[in-house]
Amino acid sequence: MLLLPPQLITDMTAWRQHLHRFPECGFDVHLTADFIAEKLHSFGIEVVRGIGQSGLVGILRQGSSPASIGLRADMDALHIREQNTFSHCSQHDGKMHACGHDGHAAMLLGAACYLAQHPTFDGTIYFIFQPDEEHGCGAQAMIDDGLFERFEIDEVYGIHNFPGLAEGELMVRPGSLMASESSFEITITGVGGHAALPHQGIDPLVVGAQVVLGLQTIVSRNLSAIHETAVVSATEFITDGTVNVIPSTVTIKGDCRCFTESALARIEQSMARIVAGICQAAGAEYQFSFTNTFYPTVNSPAQTRYAVEAARQVLGEDRVHADCDPLTISEDFSSMLRVKPGCYVLLGNGTESVGGCALHNPRYDFNDRILEFGARYWIQLVTNRLSPITGHR
Repeated sequence: MLLLPPQLITDMTAWRQHLHRFPECGFDVHLTADFIAEKLHSFGIEVVRGIGQSGLVGILRQGSSPASIGLRADMDALHIREQNTFSHCSQHDGKMHACGHDGHAAMLLGAACYLAQHPTFDGTIYFIFQPDEEHGCGAQAMIDDGLFERFEIDEVYGIHNFPGLAEGELMVRPGSLMASESSFEITITGVGGHAALPHQGIDPLVVGAQVVLGLQTIVSRNLSAIHETAVVSATEFITDGTVNVIPSTVTIKGDCRCFTESALARIEQSMARIVAGICQAAGAEYQFSFTNTFYPTVNSPAQTRYAVEAARQVLGEDRVHADCDPLTISEDFSSMLRVKPGCYVLLGNGTESVGGCALHNPRYDFNDRILEFGARYWIQLVTNRLSPITGHR
């Protein structure tokens, strides 16, 4: 069984808590990237900076094989004011690592350190540190900046901590693991007027109410009840009317989730058709926008098998859940999986007071006890995939 040196576990904990103290958001993660780059350089790993604005890639080569693997961690925090009181709480007011990206970065740094000191693989490892996951822009920014053209990455893997799952357990599934996230905005323009004389205008509030109800038919009548799971939620209904004034405009905003790009396209098409039809029937004008922020996270079958194998070697057969239920949360690693085969896994952060607090909560903290599990998983995955004998089968 692969064991990490105690000093490396201590170092990973120190790195994680340092990153937690100094959170940065979006693409403005320059101090974080500086810290990570300095550590990679100290391990003897080549570093390329400024990919997707503030992303970076560490490159570690060994042997003569052309095979390669990409391991990705996110670096950004959230605009949340931390409510914890421990010694490593955020020093940047209004920002905190409430999603555990500090832990993801520290785990990957630990794996990089170990692999640089124990280069028993044959091929190239790319350590990908990505900005702006929370807004769903960082992965695509790195891709648009040539991530997969500048670096010959055969397959790519990611990991996220998961509160509510016991520490040291892991869950994954082939195919759709997590949902897309899309937002929509519909502005309906009618003819406002006196509430006592509705016949003199076109009431956009009534039209908007019909639109909201019509949107609820998309999942039940346009998607397969067996094969396509989706959620369409209208979350805002805004008017410029008042107690005795029929409004002139109504704005409807909302959120959509689904697990395949075909369902995503059908939702957008159906929504456009429903809005156009109802507004035309009422004689109202409209504007409709549909913005996709996160694609569905779809794991490749072969790479999922490799991930499960590595996880079982590290964690044990009974601690790896290889066919978990899909989740309606979203992740912008999905953009990388649209370009390269790969797999995204969820590592238990804990169920009790340590590790059980929900993500995006002001009292969340990454469970440092799982740093070792994550680093060992990365190392085992690289060892298997870039083995001089059995790798890249």
